[in-house]
Amino acid sequence: MNIPADLKYTKDHEWVKIEGDIATIGITDFAQGELGDIVYVEVETVDETLDKEEVFGTVEAVKTVSDLFLPLSGEIVEFNESLEDEPEKVNSDPYGEGWMIKLKISDESQVDDLMSDADYKALIGA
Repeated sequence: MNIPADLKYTKDHEWVKIEGDIATIGITDFAQGELGDIVYVEVETVDETLDKEEVFGTVEAVKTVSDLFLPLSGEIVEFNESLEDEPEKVNSDPYGEGWMIKLKISDESQVDDLMSDADYKALIGA
């Protein structure tokens, strides 16, 4: 299982890459493995400002639909539109081409609440 050390993580199995005041967000390798084959990713919150832990979209797999929770407060500035035609990128490359959104962070202190790779490994028993 792939858990990159340079990313932050949430208890909801999302990863966060911080670059300045922009966070790139997706679901972890563990999460995509648990969901199975992903057939649809829906994000209708682009250009909206949401609070931490609000639902920003859903991911649909063959066996379930799961809400996606925002790990930080801010404005969703971009959705990875390639996922509309190729949602399977979330399965094949969750930390690369399978990223989901970019967020302009409104409260940088919330970054301190995210998990390290070691904390996330402990959460999932890896």
